[in-house]
This record gives sequence, C-alpha cells and structure tokens, in this order.
Amino acid sequence: MNSGDKRKQALTTIWNAAVSAVSGKQAVENAIAGDTPFQPDLIIAVGKAAAGMCRGALDSLPSPCEAIVVTKYDHAGDDIRGCENVTLLETAHPVPDQQSLNAGSLLLERVGNMGKDSRLMVLVSGGASALAEALPQGMSLADLQAITDEMISTGKAIGEINRRRKETSLIKDGKLLRQFRGVEIRVYAISDVEGDSISIIGSGLGDCHRVRARAKSTVIASNRVARERAAETALKLGFTVQHNEESLYDDVFALAKPIGVALASAEPGVYIWGGEPTVILPDNPGQGGRNQSLALAISEHLLGKNNITLLVAGTDGSDGPTTAAGGLVDGDTFVHVEAARNALQRADAGTYLAEQDSLFITGPTNTNVMDLAIAIVD
Repeated sequence: MNSGDKRKQALTTIWNAAVSAVSGKQAVENAIAGDTPFQPDLIIAVGKAAAGMCRGALDSLPSPCEAIVVTKYDHAGDDIRGCENVTLLETAHPVPDQQSLNAGSLLLERVGNMGKDSRLMVLVSGGASALAEALPQGMSLADLQAITDEMISTGKAIGEINRRRKETSLIKDGKLLRQFRGVEIRVYAISDVEGDSISIIGSGLGDCHRVRARAKSTVIASNRVARERAAETALKLGFTVQHNEESLYDDVFALAKPIGVALASAEPGVYIWGGEPTVILPDNPGQGGRNQSLALAISEHLLGKNNITLLVAGTDGSDGPTTAAGGLVDGDTFVHVEAARNALQRADAGTYLAEQDSLFITGPTNTNVMDLAIAIVD
C-alpha cells in the first residue's frame, strides 16, 4: 500500500470513529443511563438520526411504549421498520414535501391528545426542521418550498434559516410541546448547530420554554464530541494532532484558501476542523453539496503535494441533495485545473470528484453533528 492509500485508510478510520462517538443510538443509551429514571407514554423522534435515537430509547427504557419516528427517506433500518409499536414517517430533506406536513399534523394531534398524567420523551436531531412541519392558514406547501429553496441557494447559515422557519411554523420554537397537557417532558437532542442551543436545533422543536409541565432539554452529542474522538483516534494511530477547532462557519470559498494555504506548508500530523460551511448556488446547479465543494476548492491549493490527503464530509452521511457524504482529495485531485474550476463555479463538484474517484460515500449514519474536515500531512 502506498503512502497516499495509507492516508486515505487512516482518514476513514478517524472519521468512522468520530461518527460512532455521536451515533444516535449510543448517545441516547448513554443519556438515559446517566439520567434519573423516566418511563414515557410516547416517544417522538424527529431528524436524520431519529431512527437510531429511537432504537436507543426503546432498548434502554424499563417498559415498552409507543413511538413516532420522522426521518429522511431511506434513513430507517429494519430494526425500526419491524417494530409494531413504532409509527414511521419518511419525509424530504432539505426541502420539505407533503409527507413533512403529514408528519407535523400527526405530531400535533398525538401530543395534543396525551392525557393529564402522561409523560413524553422527545428526541431531536439535525434535519428536523424540514422533516416535520405544520403551517398556518393561508400558507401553502409551495410557499414553504419556495422560501426554503431561496434560503438554501443564497447560502444562508443554519441559524438564520431556522429563525425564519420559526416565524411561520406551528410546531417549532416550542409550539408543539406547548400542546402537551401531561406531567413531564424529557428532551434529548443531537446538535447540528453552532453553539449547541436547543432553541436552534430543529428550529426549537425540542425547546421547552413554552411548556407548563415539568420539562428538561439536554444536548447529548455535538461536533465537539466527534472532534475529540477524531483526535483521540489519530493519536492511537500514531499521529500528532496539530490542530482541532470548530471554525467552519463561512462560505466554502472563503474557507478554502486559508485552509489550503496552511495545509500546503503545514508540519506533519493531523488537522481537524468542524462546523457547517455555506455555499451560494448558481442557477441550475450541478451535482454536489457544501462538503464536496469545500474539498475540491481546498484541493486546488494542494495541487502537486504528494504528502497531503484531506477528507471533508457531513457526519450524517449525506451532502446536500446527494448520496455522497463529501470528498476525499489529495495533491492529484485538481490536476484537470480548468474542469475543476468550472465544476466549482457550476456547483458541480460532485460530478468532478466522481470522475476522479474522490467521492466519500458512507450511507446514512444515524447521527448529525454538522461536518468534519480532517487532513493528514506526512
């Protein structure tokens, strides 16, 4: 195995360890084990990690109970599909569809009809904002889709997008939980936002500030946890960790140059970044997402460097409207300079990376703590 292949193998090992540390199932099991005893009458789990989170809860609770799981299409395994006490709804992300509205309506109905002595467990993860929604009278699905498309294509940050969603939603910003008339709510959330605020995760779907019953919200996994495990794994593999910070909060092209230039002259070791970049899309964008674009844009600055390999990927296993998690690039990736630059301008990084056999594909991971960029410099 040559040195480039060894770096790719090590990066995959580090990334897998980071994602495993924040898996929905494990995070919920750990949270329940460390909390005071709680037996809900109903579990609602919403987000890309909802299936794993719900499985973790069902496996950890002393008694079985009903559950509603709302997740992205093809993000639920047979372990959830086969549960008789679980109602599964798969909906669209990042742009909501009619199933998203069906999910929102079901959540409102079930939470609102719970009895005065009932207890509710809420499991929230990234993607929840699009996956379940309820709209006010006079606002249509087409209106919601147009607003969402505009925010995504103009590179709005997730905090800004979620603030806009709260304004019209009937379930976000704690409005769903306001319908609860029982005695206690317990919320566990996996954070996909900067600052890990429960008011922003899922646009505040698990925010308890409107609840009259006993209520507690806890963030149980985050980008920080994933980065710490990435660093620990790198050390075990014999690398020196030179850099580890959560700073990927800008346009991909604004981030690419400083990261690429720094890596091109960096000392040997592992370099880790976390966060969620933004990207402004042209009309009729091609294939790819922010991680594929960032990986390809950084690779321009690594051209000709045979001692550096970089992985940029979404911890949920998907990047924008694609089935790839991101890109795995090195000093040879940008070799077709004109084609690579054109791909970046057309938001078609995915097509170019696929031609270079540089896509990073994992499938759904049952978690979502934003994105990771990990580089190895020999």
